[in-house]
Amino acid sequence: MELVATLLIAGVILLGLETVLPGLIAGVIGLGCLITGVVMAYGEFGVKTGNGVLIAVLCVLLVGTMLYFKYFPNSRFAKIFVSNRSIGNVGAEQPNLLSKTGIAFTVLRPSGTALIDGHRVDVVTEGIFVEKGTSLKVIAIEGMRVVVRPQ
Repeated sequence: MELVATLLIAGVILLGLETVLPGLIAGVIGLGCLITGVVMAYGEFGVKTGNGVLIAVLCVLLVGTMLYFKYFPNSRFAKIFVSNRSIGNVGAEQPNLLSKTGIAFTVLRPSGTALIDGHRVDVVTEGIFVEKGTSLKVIAIEGMRVVVRPQ
């Protein structure tokens, strides 16, 4: 009885620790402890008690998972592990580039890099290959894509 209870408690604690420890090791060992505890409960106490232990473990896992997703992400403890800072500018949408001209900084096959207004910009052509140094014009902005055409 004591070994089954110890395995189940250790499994729950290790699964809880998995949320803050890297590497997935604590979670795998915790899951192994829970499975071993349930199997030993079937062996020591029979099917009826084994089923009860299995249902109890599944309920604890379900409730624990629901509580984790509801409360952990907004807790003070989670803020230690989550960075809310952004570094740099993604520059995903660039509508200011529409109708500007530049040169192909790399070979465009059909995507590559162009030099537009002194800035390197990832661009894509309409499907044709463009050699490095060719003069280009921005003809469309499609979300993150900057579409160019040789002049």
